[in-house]
This record gives sequence, structure tokens and C-alpha cells, in this order.
Amino acid sequence: MPQEIHIHKLANGLTLLAEPMPWLESAAFALLVPAGYARDPGDQWGLANLTCEMVQRGCGSRDSRQFIEDLEMLGADTSGGIRNAHTSFAGAMPADSLPAVLEIYADVVRCPHLPEDQLDDARLVCLQEIYAAADDLAQSAMTELRQRHYGDPWGRPPHGSVEAVSVLSLADIQQMIERHYRPSGAILSVAGKFDWPALRDCVENLFGDWSGAEPPAIEGRPPAGGYHHLSSDSSQTHIGVAYPSVPYSDPGYMQARGAVGVLSDGMSSRLFTEIRENRGLVYAVSASCDSLKDRGSVVCYAGTTTERAQETLDVLVAELVRLADGIAEDELNRLKARIKSGLIMMQESSNSRSRSIAFDWYHLGRVRTLAEVGGLIDGLTCQSINAYLAEHPPQDLVVVTLGEKPLETTIGIS
Repeated sequence: MPQEIHIHKLANGLTLLAEPMPWLESAAFALLVPAGYARDPGDQWGLANLTCEMVQRGCGSRDSRQFIEDLEMLGADTSGGIRNAHTSFAGAMPADSLPAVLEIYADVVRCPHLPEDQLDDARLVCLQEIYAAADDLAQSAMTELRQRHYGDPWGRPPHGSVEAVSVLSLADIQQMIERHYRPSGAILSVAGKFDWPALRDCVENLFGDWSGAEPPAIEGRPPAGGYHHLSSDSSQTHIGVAYPSVPYSDPGYMQARGAVGVLSDGMSSRLFTEIRENRGLVYAVSASCDSLKDRGSVVCYAGTTTERAQETLDVLVAELVRLADGIAEDELNRLKARIKSGLIMMQESSNSRSRSIAFDWYHLGRVRTLAEVGGLIDGLTCQSINAYLAEHPPQDLVVVTLGEKPLETTIGIS
């Protein structure tokens, strides 16, 4: 069935995207507002996350309990969270519940209650997230890696710091909402079963008189780069490696994705085969493309023991260096099959598709159909990927290790 993407831009700057999936009985939405953690003031790391928690504690005519009960009665499975550029709210539900759920989330971003008597409870939730992240040594290593690779504010810890969250006030939250919960730059995407004219009119009624100017551009600081070790008396060592790549909006992104797929997609990938299967060095190893609006990177992780950490890092870096020599036909064929399988699964999930089209719009300013993505995958060749690798070899590595002792590395360090 041919895909149809509806696009409607409201006068206030909010963009509505909708993709019909009429063979489903469900619908899903993603609502992105430009209030990500990169917007946290320098001494208030964690403000975006605490704000996200507080706006879901009652809104419009509903108190905190009624908010939850109404969503449950509508059969909606919803969530809220933060990324560097956006605070996002998303959910999936029976198709006929979509208008009522959108009405609730219009209230979430436009008229939250922010009950003062629940501020401490919300703060505890956010502090627990910080403590949980600190207890996860792999996550701690990768958070440090992002900080050193992207710099401030794009590489910040998403949940902030204990010191900052402990003293944030209701006035700070209100100021965050006034400054950044704005329609200009906001994205609402819907996928599933719906009537387009009715959905468009519904969104105009719910969001059309929402006002506010576009937030100012975010100023970034240069990243530290290099090699950094975090000491821990753990018997494990966690290794993170990142290097520059192209962003999702770059014409060469699919070539980069193909190269990284050969490196890490599936149990036949190079990292899994060489580092885990052949040498038995790790219990986990991976690499993936990561993209901000204007820059991209490849991020790698390996988890191993203290005794095998140095060899693991050496082999991981060697595999990155070897990638620049090019890929083979059989590797590419396996990769294409895996990616196409993922596209087929996406066709069966309104939830996945609603998030995907919002991602496309933010990075590209348009939405790619699954047919277009499939065509880009079919167009991948060993020659095109190898040509990309010749121009963009893995280099200027940033390395972070967490474990008992630092490791030695000099190859390609930025």
C-alpha cells in the first residue's frame, strides 16, 4: 500500500505530521517540545527532567490521580522523557481514543498544575534516576564518553546532578516551562488509524492558540576529547570509544550506517565475531551511529574483565582501523537483510512509526517513506561504502575506560 504523509504547519510554529496505517486498530503519537536537557542552565543540570516529571502530575481539569486514571480508561500506554534537544511525550492506544489522549497531552504542555505538595516526591524520582545511572558502571562510562566527545551542553548527563536537582525550586520549573514549552519548533507526529481532516481540526482546536516565540540557539563549548580513565574497584572494565561521523541529515549517512552495520549488526558482525566469539574477550560489545542535529559520531562499547581489558581495547581499535580497508559483499548482503527486517517490523507498529517520522522531521525537515529508506538500502554497494570509508576513516578517537586501572592507547586518539 502506498504511503501517504500528511503535513500541517500551525501558524504558531507547531508541525503536525501524520501517517495513515489503516490496517491497524491502533494509533500512536509523539509530541516533542524544544525543552531538552541541553537547555538546562549551567548550574541547574536536571531541570528539564524534573520539569518533565512535574508536568505529568496533573493538568487542565485533572489532578495527578485523575490524569493517570483517565489515560488508563482510554487504554493509553504513554511515557515522557528527555533528550538533549527535546522533552518528548509519546503513547499508543486504541484508535478511537486518540482525540481524547491528545486533549490530555495538550493540557500537559500548556497548563500543567505543578502541585507544590508533590515537588519533593518528583524530586525523589529524579534523584533515584541519577543514583541508578551512577550504579550502572557501563552507563557511567558512556555518559563520560559523551561529555568528552560532544562537550557541553550536548554531552551532559541527561538526568543532571544530585547537587543541582536537590535545590531546584518550583519557580525554576515554571521558568523552564515559560521559556521552552513553546509551539515554535515543537513537533506532533501521529501514525496509525485515523481520519486526517478530523485529526487536523482536532490539533488546531487543541494547540492553535498556544503561543510563544522560538527559543534562542544553544551555544556549545569545545569537547575535551582524548583518553580518560574513571577509577573503580570493580572486577569489570567498561570501555567506550567514539569518533566523528556524519549526521543523519548528511547525504553520506546511509553509507556510514552501512559501515557501522558491518561492524556491529548481529552475531555475524566483525566486533561480535572477532572480539567475543573468536577471542572470548567480552560479555558485550557494540557500535552504533549517533546523531545530533548538526554532527554525528560512531559510539562503541565493550564490557570485559580487568585482566582482558587491555587486549579488548587493542582489538577493538584494530577493528576500527581495519574498517577503513573496506567491506566485503557477503557482509553487506547480511546487513541489508537485517535492516529490511527492521523496516518490515516498523510497518506493523504505529508506535515505532510515530517516533520515526518525528525524528525525520527534526533532522531532515521532511519525512522519508519506508519505500524511500528501502531504496537507499538497496542502493548501498561495497563500492559506495568503501568510497565513504576512504574519505571518512575512523580517526580522532575519544576513549573512556572505567575499571581498576587505566589502559594504554595511542592509536588515533584526538
